Amino acid sequence: MTSTVSAARPAASPAPPGRTRALAGIALGYFMVLLDTTVLSVAEPDLARSFGGAGVTGLQWTVTGYTLVFGAALLTAGSVADRYGAHRVFRVAVAAFGLGSLLSALAPSLWALVGLRALLGLAAAGCVPASMAMIARLYPVPAERAKAVAVWAATSGAALVAGPVAGGALTDLAGWRAIFVINGPLAAVTLALTAGAAVRCPRGDRRIDWAAQILACAAVALLTDMLIALGARSFVHAAWSACATAVAVCAFAVQERRGHAPVLASAVLRAPGVPGALLAGAAVNFAMSGVLFVLPLLFQQELGLTPGKIGAALLPMTLPFAVNPLLTGRIVARSGPRPPVLAGLGLLAAGGVAFGAAVWAGASYPLLLAGLVATGFGVSFALPALATLIVTAAPEGTAGVAGGLLNAARQCGATIGVAVTGAFVTVGVPDHHGAAYALVVPAVVCAAAAVAVARRPAG
Repeated sequence: MTSTVSAARPAASPAPPGRTRALAGIALGYFMVLLDTTVLSVAEPDLARSFGGAGVTGLQWTVTGYTLVFGAALLTAGSVADRYGAHRVFRVAVAAFGLGSLLSALAPSLWALVGLRALLGLAAAGCVPASMAMIARLYPVPAERAKAVAVWAATSGAALVAGPVAGGALTDLAGWRAIFVINGPLAAVTLALTAGAAVRCPRGDRRIDWAAQILACAAVALLTDMLIALGARSFVHAAWSACATAVAVCAFAVQERRGHAPVLASAVLRAPGVPGALLAGAAVNFAMSGVLFVLPLLFQQELGLTPGKIGAALLPMTLPFAVNPLLTGRIVARSGPRPPVLAGLGLLAAGGVAFGAAVWAGASYPLLLAGLVATGFGVSFALPALATLIVTAAPEGTAGVAGGLLNAARQCGATIGVAVTGAFVTVGVPDHHGAAYALVVPAVVCAAAAVAVARRPAG
């Protein structure tokens, strides 16, 4: 059974003044957050040069330092949004993100940048579930909400288009540091658009278990460290991280049983369609982030492309992120979210196979084009449908928690995707075999997720 959710939703009433402007601000905030998941990908070669020939491990942590904290903190960020008012949490997080980005532009070392990226991930975690709860508040009617989610997904999808293109252009123009400067103005505009009464959400009485949140972050961080260490053939390090991961997971499980405010809300997890959506969300971001980590290195090493040209080369994959969610929204309105989710996972699996075959055949760009197009349409079919499924399937009053769980699953999938695919590649050394394996792994993950979702009907 599927229920309609909102953040303490009022009875149906005329549209509040300023609703369209507020939706634009919410989407821009999400645009800014997602921009940082892709904008740095094309700057990997420049980062390696800037910090004295940083290797794959350093580059992996630069990417995963953001997505790791982003994903883990999302588990509690939804509860924070529901507890203190989504609009308050959103605005504080946006301001912190803008300031943290400016500090990142001044990072003196690679590991300082990793630390600052982790703080950005924490701020980003405050933006996303709060934005979903604000949309639920602004659009209490299910049909209107579905359209609003589609617009939000399409606008934020533009970040995935702009990320590689803007990142490449800025890196060519002024180096990787210029990438972080743009978030300051974006944050200021977001705060201006979301000011006013239209987006105000009431406070709730949901309790927050900070001990469980810290243990969840530790478990995800240690798992990531283990995977990166395995990829670097540091087996002793990986063994210690594996043991520490097991301890953190066990401690988290104990805390969840004893605590009065579980991080993994059982009522949300039990709702029909939610477990399959979380699994699919992790698989989609595993594939997208893994591909975006490997392809820029492949383009630079095999084809000799500059960051700007790498961003342009990725356009066949990223353009569908911006335009296709509107079509997906119409499909969801007619047939429900499950068909586009399965179609998206199938396309992602096909794209991974196409990438692997193209790299084995010599990594020429025309051969890679099929994989780029399939991946772009796969992501843009799956993600809007997943957002709609989560928002409509979760119990009453848990929009922030449900949004946090979906996005946590996605960012954890992204973190693990970079850690796993990065294990097959090296910086500055062409390796067709390693790149081919790295690009096929996401296909296997998405195929497995499609099978699991097909066995778990959504609703």
